[in-house]
Amino acid sequence: MPFADELIHGRTARSLTQAVQTAVPGAPLDSLRAAADQLGPLTLRERADLLRDALLADVPGDYAELARVVRAARDGTQEFGGWLIWPVTSAVATKAVAEDTSEAFDDAMALLAELTGRLTSEFAVRVLLRHDIDRALTIVAGWTASADADVRRLASEGTRPYLPWSIRVPELISRAGATVHVLDALYGDDSEYVRRSVANHLNDLSRDHADLVVATARRWLDAPAPTTGRLVRHGLRTLVKRGHPSALDVLGFAPATLEIDGPVLDRTTVPFGGSVRFTATIRNSGAEQARLAIDYVVHYYKANGSQSAKTFKLTTRTLAPGETVEVDREHSFRPITTRRYHPGPHAIALQVNGVATDTAEFELGTP
Repeated sequence: MPFADELIHGRTARSLTQAVQTAVPGAPLDSLRAAADQLGPLTLRERADLLRDALLADVPGDYAELARVVRAARDGTQEFGGWLIWPVTSAVATKAVAEDTSEAFDDAMALLAELTGRLTSEFAVRVLLRHDIDRALTIVAGWTASADADVRRLASEGTRPYLPWSIRVPELISRAGATVHVLDALYGDDSEYVRRSVANHLNDLSRDHADLVVATARRWLDAPAPTTGRLVRHGLRTLVKRGHPSALDVLGFAPATLEIDGPVLDRTTVPFGGSVRFTATIRNSGAEQARLAIDYVVHYYKANGSQSAKTFKLTTRTLAPGETVEVDREHSFRPITTRRYHPGPHAIALQVNGVATDTAEFELGTP
């Protein structure tokens, strides 16, 4: 994941200042000018919020005035795109909510749709969703029919329950099915960019509403577009890793009669930063062809002495009766930014069609 200073930095603040200056030529824009030197210790979202607040301070007046300035800056001669759009859209949403009129709300939603193609308005729209989710979702439903793929994607991405880097909208999580009509309108979209958002949205929903997600996926597969199978596989990926029986069934991974030898490790002590290799043999001992989702699970040792499991994708195979597949994989403990390793007892298991094998244990050494 990029660092904050690679996305929103001093040049971003200066570009925003120059663009706004074209819309309000006589304004000093003191807050925006000062913000360029205040970003250093802040996280990405804090940087966006700082520039948002600076813009709101430098453009006093009502929502209509802010919207006029933003549209003028957008249509001006200075750069008005990239990561400066996040604080701009956030300012628009914040001002509209503070004014608390239907006119400001509706225009803010329209302005976010106008700007989303310049980066994305997905973070800012959540401010409006939190303020009036029903009014916002009614407008979002109209976005699904837009001729602009960026706007259609905004309809799905902006309403994701667990959108990364964004504020939470509790009702998107608690209200089962609140956004399914948006996904129904977009799962067959011509744009892969939009469809990928739909799959990620579906995967988000699976964290709290697994049965709803499975039923939705099943409906889509009953009337599929050519791309639906791939979208559903991506949208059900977390449920498949969890071994959710209905999700596996939707994808054609029925219970199977198998003989599994393994996993067998190449070592029982792994040096810190090293890797462990494991092998296994899977045989279809049943009388019917078996379609298999083959994953593996690493049980990581935690600082408190417990273990946490993470599932990794291996492969999918279809085995005829009596047919065998060999599994051979190396798992690395090379340091990465997204996981901290702790020396101590670890384990690996296979997971086939949601059913885990016994674990094979090993010790991760000290740094």
